[in-house]
Amino acid sequence: MGWRSLSGISAEDRALCVFAEALTREPAGMRESHVQALRAEGFDDVAIHDAIQVIAYFNYINRIADAVDVELEPEYPPHPRDADR
Repeated sequence: MGWRSLSGISAEDRALCVFAEALTREPAGMRESHVQALRAEGFDDVAIHDAIQVIAYFNYINRIADAVDVELEPEYPPHPRDADR
């Protein structure tokens, strides 16, 4: 289940999810318009900075976990790379 399927998500949370997805999927493609979308929802520079730090940290940790093949918790669906195993 992804964030797009959540019902009742606030405009602020939706903007943050859009930002997080953009930073995760294409970091070199980040533009001022991404930041402006957060500002339009009431995020100040400190909140935007904090969001960037958290998003980047989770991306970092997930890449390490993928690189060393950390096993997921049993209640999580299998990693896509394990679909053929």
